[in-house]
Amino acid sequence: MFLKRVLNLQLFAEPNTNVTTANTPGNDLSPTMKEFYDTELLENARAELYFNQFGDEQPLPKGNGDTVEWRGFDTFGKAMKPLTEGVTPDGNKLSMRKIKQSIDQYGDYSTISDRLELEAVDNVILGATEEHGAQAGETLDCITRNEVLTGTHVMYGGGKTSRSQLTAADRITPTLINKAATHLKKMKAPKIDGSYVAIIHPSVSEDLREDESWIDVHKYSATEEIFNGEIGKLHGVRFVESTEQKVYCGTDLAANSRTLTVKGAVSGGSEVAFDGGTVEADALVGRIVLIEDSTYLVTKNTASTLTLADPLKETPAALNLKDNSVIYPGEGGKDGSAVYACIFFGKKAWGVIKPTAESLQMIVKAKGSAGTADPLDQRSTVGWKASHAAKILYQERVLRLEVGSSYSSIDEGN
Repeated sequence: MFLKRVLNLQLFAEPNTNVTTANTPGNDLSPTMKEFYDTELLENARAELYFNQFGDEQPLPKGNGDTVEWRGFDTFGKAMKPLTEGVTPDGNKLSMRKIKQSIDQYGDYSTISDRLELEAVDNVILGATEEHGAQAGETLDCITRNEVLTGTHVMYGGGKTSRSQLTAADRITPTLINKAATHLKKMKAPKIDGSYVAIIHPSVSEDLREDESWIDVHKYSATEEIFNGEIGKLHGVRFVESTEQKVYCGTDLAANSRTLTVKGAVSGGSEVAFDGGTVEADALVGRIVLIEDSTYLVTKNTASTLTLADPLKETPAALNLKDNSVIYPGEGGKDGSAVYACIFFGKKAWGVIKPTAESLQMIVKAKGSAGTADPLDQRSTVGWKASHAAKILYQERVLRLEVGSSYSSIDEGN
């Protein structure tokens, strides 16, 4: 009893170990079940692959480094000059382009105590496997998504010319879809099974489904192979819905306020005083802010001032601001509203690396397997790791359409 009062033995436990005080019999983890858990992880991971399913897979065999190379011949122009009888023309020279990309490794795990494993009502190992499977799928797909978002061909809804001008009213329309498809046709982007494809956020798809020309996927699924996440088609474009599609929307600028306010008019210089919220020093460095319809990069901040720069050139800004002008998060649209990326693309627009020796792997360590690191057999671990990378192969085959939505005022960035 004296020892219990003096020492809290839980202080010696691993800080991220999942434990329980429940007292209900359950199932122990057996190493022979690893194959089953591998299957569970892979099934859950595949369910989250929306961007990777369209990537041109490039194998990376074991022992061949960490970089792959995509190669392709440059396209010949039309041979419009007539041949002269009996004269051999100069001919043409072959030229090849190559794109390189290296892989990185990703992963995560959970530690589970022996008591939780033995006493929990639910199968904790299986539950952890399912959660990590979804996490793995979202992680690997998000890596590909972020690469695709770097595409250089961009179109904006509502006739706007920049993201910061977009409002909730600048929604996706059949006209915009036709323009996006026409852009890809003019770029000679090959179609995927006769159609172009677009990946959109659910907040955007709601606006599309109200169009009378919209065709739900169940009306044609019996005759076509359906993509993961496919919801329907409109004007020759098949749409895939994903909550992981990019939403541009900055977080709140202050601990107790989404926006700030210019304190005193500014004419010249790059520093502006503000009030309206509690901000820690340098907490906003690197953020984009929107003031009077112009965007600025925050290079320094105190609890009451911002130092701003041009977001493209990163040179000090020359400010001309009115007193009490609102300072909005500038990563999204007008007044800090959410903006949604809609990716339209053709066949083999981007590639994904498939390492044969470093593909998605489920790792289960049963209690007792750690030797002296776990002397009382108190901990098991469940985790995953994988190597992955993606690269745009044809910029002309990818178009990013940015629009608003009826949810622009409430959705958060991702």
